[in-house]
Amino acid sequence: MKDLVIRRAAADEIPACAALYARVHRETFTWVRPDRLPTAQDFIADAAEEDVYLAATPAKLYGVAAFHAPSNFLHSLFVAERGQGIGKRLLDHVCAQADGPVTLKVQAPNLRAEAFYLREGFRALSRGEDPPPGFPWIRMVR
Repeated sequence: MKDLVIRRAAADEIPACAALYARVHRETFTWVRPDRLPTAQDFIADAAEEDVYLAATPAKLYGVAAFHAPSNFLHSLFVAERGQGIGKRLLDHVCAQADGPVTLKVQAPNLRAEAFYLREGFRALSRGEDPPPGFPWIRMVR
């Protein structure tokens, strides 16, 4: 995608980023009951303390990543169209902003995301489970 740009989202772009986040959750987190999925409002609340990056062309928003810089923690990375290298570009951009190793948590049922992060050089650090009705997760680092 020749005209795709990865950059920090402006404040007025956060709602569109939040909408993409919520939509991709609904489409891909099939193991979570719909009433328990994170919402656009959750993303907006978290964005107050995170750096939000987007992948977009002048015509369309393709991906979003939220990064908590003080802890080098990638809180979320979602792309609307998988398999085109957009997630890798977003991930590489966010990791370049970090001042040390980047960590993240991936839900264990999210096998596609786990495979992506392993392919991109992350390794598992620990495993756990969020309180009910939570899911098992894997903490990863690169």
